[in-house]
Amino acid sequence: MVPIEPLQNAEVIVSGAADASIIVWNVQTAERLHVLKGHARGILDLAVDPNTYDHNNIPADGFQEAVVFSAGSDREIRRWGISLEKAEQVDPETPLLVHETSVYALRFDDDGDLWTASADGTAKCLSRFQNFEPDTTIQHNDYVRAVAVEEVGGYVITAGRSEDVKVWDRGSGELIKTFDGHYEEISGLVMLQQRCVSVGIDGTVRLWDLLPETLGNAREKSKKRSERLETSDEVSSVRPEDESEHVALTEEEERELDELMHEDN
Repeated sequence: MVPIEPLQNAEVIVSGAADASIIVWNVQTAERLHVLKGHARGILDLAVDPNTYDHNNIPADGFQEAVVFSAGSDREIRRWGISLEKAEQVDPETPLLVHETSVYALRFDDDGDLWTASADGTAKCLSRFQNFEPDTTIQHNDYVRAVAVEEVGGYVITAGRSEDVKVWDRGSGELIKTFDGHYEEISGLVMLQQRCVSVGIDGTVRLWDLLPETLGNAREKSKKRSERLETSDEVSSVRPEDESEHVALTEEEERELDELMHEDN
């Protein structure tokens, strides 16, 4: 469920359900304004596109529309134009298909790009300027139930069935730090300034510090680790015949070898 308030001076919420329906409600009157159908399976998350809706700037004619993105267990992401008077799907024949299976979470960042989390083990950034095609893919390697963006430090946070909270460098996609604490699946993430709150089905809510003094060293270690891996790849690319030119026995090894060769004589 997501709020759109005010929409043409009315308080509105949008809810999604397991029966694949999306309903738009007027909170003040409890009136059901619109029922939307398009997904084949249950709705898992909703997000209001911040670039299409500005409650501080109502047009002179009073008409105002918000675009809401929906994600479902059918792996589709769909878009809906919603106002008090009408609601309809945007490009119903071309939903966004960027994951292999269920899409659990949708989050817009400050640039207006859309981050997604999926049961296919990935979180992705869908670029607004590329018509919401993926331009970043993070391999979490297990069901990703939640994703959040920390704008100040440039981090992306993911969590899910792996029971840990992973912090990634938004620019490079490198894993910066892994927080352990939950002992069951993590179902949600919320940002509070430079802290991340996680909630799990273990019945706990946990707070993780993302301040520079906490993650600065971790980011530097990640950078050095990447540099070591690159160096290792370069070394492993040397041909075996080249390596053999530099292999030599020490005097002690030569004596031991000579003794072994003459033991049977």
